[in-house]
Amino acid sequence: MLKTGVYVDAENIRLCGGYGMRYDILVELANAGDSILLLANSYLAEDRVRTREDDEYRQKLYRYHDVLRQCGFKVIKKYVKRFVDDEGVQTTKANADMDLAIDALLQARNLDRIILLTGDGDFLRLVLALQNMGCRVEVIGFRNVSNELREAADSYLSGYLIPGLLPIQSDGGPRHRGVAINYNQERGFGFMRYFTLSARGLRAESVFFHCSRYGETNDQVFVEGGSVFEFSIVQTQENTNRTEAVEISLLDTR
Repeated sequence: MLKTGVYVDAENIRLCGGYGMRYDILVELANAGDSILLLANSYLAEDRVRTREDDEYRQKLYRYHDVLRQCGFKVIKKYVKRFVDDEGVQTTKANADMDLAIDALLQARNLDRIILLTGDGDFLRLVLALQNMGCRVEVIGFRNVSNELREAADSYLSGYLIPGLLPIQSDGGPRHRGVAINYNQERGFGFMRYFTLSARGLRAESVFFHCSRYGETNDQVFVEGGSVFEFSIVQTQENTNRTEAVEISLLDTR
């Protein structure tokens, strides 16, 4: 069994597209397949001034912390500090990068696999150090993910593509997120690659699509790498009940 640790740079994730992320799905991912979750840490900020003065903020924040703990995460707080420059401009800072890096390095000796949730390129050296210690490092991010971090990781996966990690708002049936592959621009069709998550692990699937199922006229988005799409999957009776991606829309991941 792969002994796995999960480390979440919560403030970076929150500010870069991951607001509302489901921590229970992270636990499911870490325990899937030939893996067992041993450590799960989330590093986040708390404004102690607001905690004392704003009841709504305090209650909302502490409920959030309780949810994380119920999912099995240890909550490591970094308290917001305020600084005033020579011109009287106040800035705030609550950076937990050092705490995360030190914990990961100290705990890596007991781990085989580390799942790091961040897009911050400052963690590049940490990733390399963990790999040199013999750990497999998998990075998950949403928006504004450092290219160097993606390339250094043993694997990188957009958090948008992990089923359930960031819930999809839908009034109809189930929706999926995926990326276009093998798109033939002359004939206007290709495949959507998406993932399913089960006890066996994360599995890549693919489904046929035609550009006419996309609401826009410009199909260049299917050629450009990195675009994430939302879609439904149906069986098309006119085409021997083949499954097909329909109601395709482009997800804003900028």
